[in-house]
Amino acid sequence: MKRSSVYDCSMLELDKHHQERGNITVVENGYTIPFDVKRVYYLYDIPGGESRGGHAHKELHQLIVAVSGSFNVMLDDGNVRRTFTLNRPYQGLLVVPGIWRTLDDFSSGSVCLVLASMLYSETDYIRKYDQFLKYKNEI
Repeated sequence: MKRSSVYDCSMLELDKHHQERGNITVVENGYTIPFDVKRVYYLYDIPGGESRGGHAHKELHQLIVAVSGSFNVMLDDGNVRRTFTLNRPYQGLLVVPGIWRTLDDFSSGSVCLVLASMLYSETDYIRKYDQFLKYKNEI
């Protein structure tokens, strides 16, 4: 999705079921999110001032959730940048392919859960910003 823009990315309100004993949020393949989850990972114990991400994907879709604490996600399509603050475990940021992303400003004890549409593939990554811009401008 070379032509994707930051406006193709959006916050999703996930189902939140409140019970006296606690809340539960459910994510279902192809229903709650527009892709099937093939990989799940989470980031935690991020030292203050550190950032994560700093790359783009050619084909991978992701749903990023702050299951605990908060952090910012800056999205960049090569022309426009948008920053989202994630701080609710029942909301997720849907990120489409062809978008540069950087995560930063992690609060103490924050946990970032990522649901991904593909298994890990190094060839799907664009890790240098100048190569990302070149990729986005190719016809």
